[in-house]
Parts: sequence; structure tokens; C-alpha cells
Amino acid sequence: MADGEKPFVISCGDPAGIGPEIINKAWLQRKEGRLHPFFVAGNIADFKALDLAPVARISDPAEAGRAFSSALPVFNTHVGAGATPGAPKLDDAQCALHSLEIACGLTRSGDTGAVVTAPVSKSQLYQVGFRYPGQTEFVSERCGIARDNAVMMLAGPSLRVIPMTTHIPLKDVPGHLTQDLIVARAVAADKAMKRNFGIANPRLAIAGLNPHAGEDGNLGDEERQVMQPAIEQLRLRGIVISDPMPADTMFHEEARAKYDVALCPYHDQALVPLKTLHFYDGVNMTLGLPIVRTSPDHGTAFNIAGKNIADPRSMIAAIQMAKTAVSNRKKYKN
Repeated sequence: MADGEKPFVISCGDPAGIGPEIINKAWLQRKEGRLHPFFVAGNIADFKALDLAPVARISDPAEAGRAFSSALPVFNTHVGAGATPGAPKLDDAQCALHSLEIACGLTRSGDTGAVVTAPVSKSQLYQVGFRYPGQTEFVSERCGIARDNAVMMLAGPSLRVIPMTTHIPLKDVPGHLTQDLIVARAVAADKAMKRNFGIANPRLAIAGLNPHAGEDGNLGDEERQVMQPAIEQLRLRGIVISDPMPADTMFHEEARAKYDVALCPYHDQALVPLKTLHFYDGVNMTLGLPIVRTSPDHGTAFNIAGKNIADPRSMIAAIQMAKTAVSNRKKYKN
């Protein structure tokens, strides 16, 4: 780690899930993956119990760089006996919440360079007072950003997608897909491509809501009445964006080569192609924050926790993408 660089912090997620395992495995692959030094915030007992990698307790983020070469640094944020893999309990949810809170605080204060969040169980968190749709909204609020201004992007090596609406019923999507929403998501996407990925002139693609992008109004008129006016506004602002495209023909290899990020009206329209192409190395990145936040694009997988079969590729990819974003943000700022 070069002088002046800050380590990344990983929140432990629900310790009864695969979070501790994939964090351990990421550390074991630190050299092959050329991973930026990181430490984990959580209960050190959960990482010692796995017996996968040597563990070093640290009391200050500044100690992580020195410890990282020989052990996984752990900043102990929770006192307890530790989790039982695959058997989540309320104390584990408290541990996950404490870890997330502290990891966000350390990154917001500048003690760490980025935050990577391991998977949590929202149903467990809700039982200990968590009142957010997910970690994205929690992190955005802790950064002083309104929930609606934090944008979820899913990314892999060959595709980046932004669902313009997220966790709402499909029947409610047309009512939420307003011109203002489309403009806001596209502006955030354009800035993120420049700021986080170093793309000077981003190319945005936008999927139609209806089959065949409405087929000139014969299969729905949202493309003509809502999406096209928003697109014209964006073009007046200098943003390069396509007309609404049929979603069934915009994700094959040749089509993907023509844009840098795809905006999709609803959740599954974005996540199905992303997870088909990058199920094991997809990353969730939150756009619009003053800090860099990434996360593996999968859940807690309680069913395989403790069996030493969890695949760490998505966690490794999340750490790598955080490094890319931090590096490009420095160039963008300068």
C-alpha cells in the first residue's frame, strides 16, 4: 500500500452466512487478485472459528496495512461468542448492523478509502430495529444523501446495468417511471462512468418498458409519452443516450459493445442479463455517494454457510471495483 493510501473496510454482513468465509478466501487470494489492503469490521471470533486464514486483531484502521501481508486484519466491533454458520440469530443481526454502521463511519471520516459490504439478511435486521429497504439506503443516509438520489448499479466485466426502479411490484413500475426519474438516473450514470470508471464520453443505452420498445405505440405508449421526452432533455445536456431499445435484443455481445451502461425501467429487466452473464463475479455499486461503496451481488446463502464451498469471486470483484473507482475518482478530481 503506497504512502497516503487508506485501507478498505469490509463490513462482515450476517456472520451466520457466507460473509466471513468469502472475506477469508478473498484475503487468501489477495496476491493473485492484486487486492488493495483491507480489513474487516466484525466479531473476530467469527473469523478465527473458520480456521481458513491467519487473523490479526487491530485497534486502528492505520494498522491494517502493516498486518495485511501476513494475516487478515479484524477491527473488532462486536463482543460475543460468535455465530453458528447457517443458524442466524438476533445477536448476529446486531453484529452485522454494528459492523455496517462503523464501516460507513470510518469511510465517511476518511479513515478508510472505501467500504465493501458483505451480504446481510434483511429479515433478521428488521428484528433488531433496521428500518431501511436495504444496505444501499442505509449507507446513503449515513452519507447525507437522500434515498432517492442513491442509485444502484450492477456490474460485471462485460455489462453494467442500472434498474431505474428497484424493489416495487411490476404493476407499479409505469407509475414510478417518470421523466424526472429517467433524467436523474441517466445524469447519475453519466457522472459515474466519468468519475468511477474514467470514461470521458460515456454512451448510455435505455431499454424500453414494453415489448419491442412499444412498437410505435402499438404495444404501449410509455416510450413515446414518457421516455422519449426525457431522452431529449438529456441530449440537450450533452449526454449521449439511445432511443428506447427493445430489451430482448440489447444484451447480446455485439449490442453490448455499443454502450457503457444500460438503464432499465424495472428490476428484473436489468438483473436477469447481468446475473446470466456474471453470476459469480457481479458487483453492486452505489452511485451518487461521496464515498465508494461496493458489495458482492449475492445474498447470505445460509444453506451453504460453514461448508467451505462458498465462491469468493463476487467479493474479490467488489474489492477490485472499489480500487478502480477510488483510483479514477482521484484522477477525476484533479
